[in-house]
Amino acid sequence: MRSGMTQALLLWATIVAVGMAMAQSSDARKAQFDKSVYAELGKAPAKASARQNPLASDPEAVAAGAKLFEQHCAECHGADADGGRKGPSLRAEEVQQATPGTLFWLLTNGVVRKGMPVWSRLPEPQRWQLVSYIKSLGLPPKAATP
Repeated sequence: MRSGMTQALLLWATIVAVGMAMAQSSDARKAQFDKSVYAELGKAPAKASARQNPLASDPEAVAAGAKLFEQHCAECHGADADGGRKGPSLRAEEVQQATPGTLFWLLTNGVVRKGMPVWSRLPEPQRWQLVSYIKSLGLPPKAATP
């Protein structure tokens, strides 16, 4: 009986340790992007930044954008858009406070030298759907303080 309890405790401890290691690895992965990665948002021309999302009031745009995100963006930005191995978090304050026009401009032009592809071949309505989805994400939840 005692051997079974010992094995169960060892299994539980291993699961907890692996989970903690994965969380630390995820935090380290997300931390690799400093705030300067968002500087490209500030490079959008005023005319582009002022553009409004024509699909902003379309309730289906967010769902369509989520599907497009999964197909084209999640590989780099993470399935939850909270940052991945190649791309920074799209839930960051800098992204969430950017205008829809700025996000559309960035999607259209990319940031090739930093690994962000140009998505100008993606039809314009689909780029606006992506903008709708990104804006729907909101800021990441604040970590609870002990």
